[in-house]
Order: sequence, then structure tokens, then C-alpha cells
Amino acid sequence: MSDLDQLTQALARNLKRWRSERGFTLDALAARSGVSRGMVIQIEQARTNPSVGTTVKLADALGISIATLLDHDQGPQVRIVPADRAVRMWSTPDGSSSSLLIGVEKRGPLELWKWRLMPGEGSSSDAHPSGTIELLHVTEGVLTLVVDGVAHAVPAGASATFESNLPHAYRNDGDEPTEVTMAVSVPPVP
Repeated sequence: MSDLDQLTQALARNLKRWRSERGFTLDALAARSGVSRGMVIQIEQARTNPSVGTTVKLADALGISIATLLDHDQGPQVRIVPADRAVRMWSTPDGSSSSLLIGVEKRGPLELWKWRLMPGEGSSSDAHPSGTIELLHVTEGVLTLVVDGVAHAVPAGASATFESNLPHAYRNDGDEPTEVTMAVSVPPVP
């Protein structure tokens, strides 16, 4: 099978899967994406190779990346991300950092993070989409979690959860490093 054939088959399979997971009919996906119903059918039946623009429209309408829509390595639902493949999102010269460890897009994006905050440092965040939930577990130090301007101390061994559709921040007000493992669940595209 050629690379183009593999890509066509992967797109057909993934488009059907994501449309089904989102609960979209053919007509609903066509309306959301601006791609004709007939074209969606042809793509799902692997009878055509759509343009990049059409593929982007479909991915956007499904609320997923084009890479996810075109992923042809769909096998067992186990994915291992080696430590050296975690994505460092930010860091400071004093050693604070956050790393995205792994994420999925099934039923809405779900991400797992590792944060390290040095004494006196922190990070703030704007409000996330309504329905976004964060769960965190402090493994070292004391985290000061600020949600909508209210500070909450979360010591090592404790966990917290909150709806992050409000401005929020993570701070280390102590004198020892703080480490936190956090999961972020974003609601699926309606």
C-alpha cells in the first residue's frame, strides 16, 4: 500500500471515529465545517483525497488537530511517552518549570502535567473554557493555589480540584521547592 493510500485510509477511519465520538451526523459535520455532505461521505469511504484546506476545516469542526485527524498509527490504545519527550512549556533561571507529560483528545482534551516551582516563584493563567476541570496533587512543598483571587494552601500529600473557568495561579510562597502533578480536562467541542 502506498503512503497516499495509507493516508487516505487513515483519514477515512479517523474522520468516522471522531465524527462518531462527537455525536455529529454527516449533515452536522458538513454544516460545522463548510464541507459538503457528499465530500464528507467520499472521504469517509476513502474514495477521495481532499485538499489540505478541506482537511483543516474538518479537523477544526471536530475540535482536533490535523495531525490527530491524519494519524495512521492507530493501533492498540496504549501510548508511552518517554521522559525525554515531555514538552517543557516554561522555565525560569532559578529552576521553576512546567512540563506537559502526555495528553489525549478523546471526549475532550485531557492533559497530564508536572510542575516544579522554586521558592518565591509562580505562574498565573487566564480563565479556561467553561467546564474545564483541573486536578492536582502536591508531591513536595506547599502549593499556594489562587482561584478567582482566593488563595488556598495545598501541602505535600494533599490534592485539590477546581473548575478553571476563572483566573487562577500557582505559587510557591514557601522556602523549599514545590512539585505538583496536575491533570487538566477540557470539555469536548459542543
